[in-house]
Amino acid sequence: MGVKLALAQINPTVGDFTGNLDKIVEASRRAAERGARLTVFSELAVCGYPPADLLEKPSFLAQCKAAVGELTEITRGLSTAVLVGTALPAVSEAGKPAINAAVLIDQGSVLLEQHKRLLPFYDVFDEQRYFAAAKHQHVVELDGVRLAISICEDAWNDKHFWPRRLYSIDPMEELMLQRPDLHVNLSSSPFWHGKRALRREMLAAIARRDGIPVVMCNQVGGNDSLIFDGSSLAFNKRGEVIAQAPSFEEGLVIVDPFGSAPLVPPIEDETEAAYRAVVLGTRDYVRKCGFRKVLVALSGGIDSALVAAIAADAVGPENVVGVGMPSPYSSRGSIEDSQQLAANLGIPFHVIGISDLFKEFTRALEPMFSGCKVDTTEENLQSRIRGVLLMALSNKFAALVLTTGNKSEMAVGYCTLYGDMVGALAVIGDLVKTRVYAICNWLNRVREVIPHSILQKPPSAELRPDQKDTDSLPPYDVLDPILEAYVERYETPEHIAEKYGVALDLVRQVVRLVERSEYKRQQAAPVLKVTAKSFGSGRRFPIAVKVQV
Repeated sequence: MGVKLALAQINPTVGDFTGNLDKIVEASRRAAERGARLTVFSELAVCGYPPADLLEKPSFLAQCKAAVGELTEITRGLSTAVLVGTALPAVSEAGKPAINAAVLIDQGSVLLEQHKRLLPFYDVFDEQRYFAAAKHQHVVELDGVRLAISICEDAWNDKHFWPRRLYSIDPMEELMLQRPDLHVNLSSSPFWHGKRALRREMLAAIARRDGIPVVMCNQVGGNDSLIFDGSSLAFNKRGEVIAQAPSFEEGLVIVDPFGSAPLVPPIEDETEAAYRAVVLGTRDYVRKCGFRKVLVALSGGIDSALVAAIAADAVGPENVVGVGMPSPYSSRGSIEDSQQLAANLGIPFHVIGISDLFKEFTRALEPMFSGCKVDTTEENLQSRIRGVLLMALSNKFAALVLTTGNKSEMAVGYCTLYGDMVGALAVIGDLVKTRVYAICNWLNRVREVIPHSILQKPPSAELRPDQKDTDSLPPYDVLDPILEAYVERYETPEHIAEKYGVALDLVRQVVRLVERSEYKRQQAAPVLKVTAKSFGSGRRFPIAVKVQV
């Protein structure tokens, strides 16, 4: 028994039926030339994942159906069968508009239309909003090989692997009763820290449990806040890896699931992975939104330095513009360090002083501010002047503004609405400050990308004389573990205080800052997700609420 197959890991764009079909057809032709009898694509590859409320438009679903028909005709003469994910119109008593389907096409005929059964409704997923769930799964035969086809979540409910399952049924148990020879999974599984290892362990466990090879083709690329790492995999029946596609880039991998030799998976550096993920997410966000150029406000600090480095890798240094906007409280080093950073990255750097503008604003406000003490209002005013200037440059030069706030700042509200939060994309909004430092040190492993002077200076917003972040916040090596425990794992203040050996009052103070800042985060730019719980659609809390801490 044997069938040579291809894992075609492509980067689709939501709604780009022509572009996505071009990728599918081109990869199928290359797979056929390399002798693959079956070419496997990712979940919803035809329309892109996630299409969200586009699935409620009959015209969108009609385009999905038409695209499958077109693909069936185009691939009629190919020696490879094509297994591809798509949305299709639903005929369901439940009233859902769509189905999430895997369609197997061979020689101009559709051999199988398999529907997804387990529809996730947690974190960033809301598939139960749109899709009707399958009631049954069916094995299909190709050249004498019986294929059990599953779609992403359908493989994520193994009672032997998960200590607590989310669903009462396991679609693979039904499929295994039909005695398949091979399990093929189509996925659009987003990246987060540690996800690749978890996915690999889970699929290996399924292969060992069922005693048949398992192959998984995953989407790659960025769509809005989500980043898909690809990392498509194939396992033999013993759960050994026999093929792996690259992470964070398109790829075509040929494998014989019954005959290929085991290989050693590459060592995964999670710091490198986080960097490559946000580069990919930034590149795709800019390009899929129809832009080429980006703007980054360079303050001389580590956050804006990392965002500029990410941007230069994502869209090319020639398409990145750095802008320094010193105020009366900016240190001389902030401009000099920004100039050195720009030189290291090969990006243009411009300086627009805001001291005179700040004076004019304060003069205009003086009649109403008479008798009031100088406070954070004046600090925020400087930030908001910079936001106005950045948006003017954005409008004039059709360049997207990338915000430079990290997850630590967003968590506790150490950011200014309509100021440093102005922008189209929060590139490092899911990286706590200590991870920002770790990535910058990783970038400097070969040559100086981030100037050492930036890495060594104490973090400061420079909005008042001699200001430091620690004037308002605990040191980041104390703050970040508290935030990760509370924001990402929902641990209680009491548990956090005991776990990390910090004062309970300090933990409660941090928690109050987090809860008080929800209104800011819900007005923030989309955040590129690289952890299990980021700020965005996967973390939904009310704004007007009284929380006891």
